[in-house]
Amino acid sequence: MRKKIIACLLAYSALANVAQAGNSITFYRDGAIIERDASALKGVAEVPLEPGLLEGTLKVVPAAGSVILGVEINAARQDGKNSRELEALIEQRQRLEDRLQALATREEIFKAAAKSQSGKSPRKTKANPDPMQTIRQGTDFAIAQLEAVYTTRRKTTQEIKKVENRIAVLKRGGKSGGTVRISVSPPRGRLTVRYATAETGWQPWYDLHLNGSGVARLQLSAKMTANHGGYRQLVSAASLMDATTAATFPVQSGNTKMAEFQLPITEENFDGGIYNRFSGRLGNTGTEYLPPGEAGLFRSGTYLGRFRFEGLSSGRNRLISSGM
Repeated sequence: MRKKIIACLLAYSALANVAQAGNSITFYRDGAIIERDASALKGVAEVPLEPGLLEGTLKVVPAAGSVILGVEINAARQDGKNSRELEALIEQRQRLEDRLQALATREEIFKAAAKSQSGKSPRKTKANPDPMQTIRQGTDFAIAQLEAVYTTRRKTTQEIKKVENRIAVLKRGGKSGGTVRISVSPPRGRLTVRYATAETGWQPWYDLHLNGSGVARLQLSAKMTANHGGYRQLVSAASLMDATTAATFPVQSGNTKMAEFQLPITEENFDGGIYNRFSGRLGNTGTEYLPPGEAGLFRSGTYLGRFRFEGLSSGRNRLISSGM
């Protein structure tokens, strides 16, 4: 009986003999990269996969002295359709985020156009007998375009939320991502399985600190939405495409601080009444894209509430507001 129990334990370890110390998961802006170390038993290591495996990202790296003889992926049948839908939703979310960046550029163009039109001096000419009417028409056109930008941005933000909600539902429904079966030499050879999934696992959270100096201190943190026991968990503000060079940070209890920026801010306007109202124009002089997220507002150390930060591309500026 004792021999049978030992045999069962050995068989179980052959299915997933994974060294916990070597397990890590790094959450990026648009997905996650997972690494698991495994040891073979009788020349075979079978490692479970997390749901949402992104096609073409799986790597099996042999340790020194080990040779990979064959790799077979056994996808969980019930998750096959969900996996394809997850990949499509991740791509859709990226397109919507690209649209938000393009809308930010359009907003600046039409704001400049409206300002230019309203600042013109009326000059009556033969070709322009009613200069005020022409100026009004130009201003009205620019404002109409701005309204279209704001409407499209609002709808795009709503679409992103719907996509993220659907992604969350699919991830909750996918209990398993299948397994990868690796034949290796020697019989107790060691290896590392590395792959990417659609899980983001965190949301951007900002703290904007103002002191009237014309320079704002913007702190970016990760608000974790996933927790994987048995993994060393890291987080990065970068995308999967930049994973090889991006900075990563160990996940902390609460929010994980990732970066701090000193950014120029102009046109600051505070309402001194009972309600906390603020607006200002924030510029991104850095090289990194700042993704959309929730933000806390502080003035000289005093907390003034929360607002939705719509994201900001490198080299751009945009009007931000709270309580308006």
